[in-house]
Amino acid sequence: MRAYPFGVTDLRFTHEPDASRYTLHRGDDLVSVLDYRDDGRTVVLTRAYTVPTFRGNGYAGELVDRAVAHLERRGGRTVVPMCWYVADWFEANPGRRGILHERRSA
Repeated sequence: MRAYPFGVTDLRFTHEPDASRYTLHRGDDLVSVLDYRDDGRTVVLTRAYTVPTFRGNGYAGELVDRAVAHLERRGGRTVVPMCWYVADWFEANPGRRGILHERRSA
């Protein structure tokens, strides 16, 4: 586990389905957002964004980790990592690739 300059318990993870996003807050500050599209079978993770003043602290990785865990617990969905950051996160976390959508060849 990564050593953060804050306690992981200081972070608040939220799922905002009406806005199609996951968020990560540190205290009252919004630090990172993960946008998605969900068609009922597949969740396309479209954009991971960290507020510039909070970059370099591992917030985006923590947010993706928590969002993937949420989707794994929920079940019934596969994930397409459209965002380059999310694709890199799955490359660095091969044990979590079981949720990825498998593309069928033509």
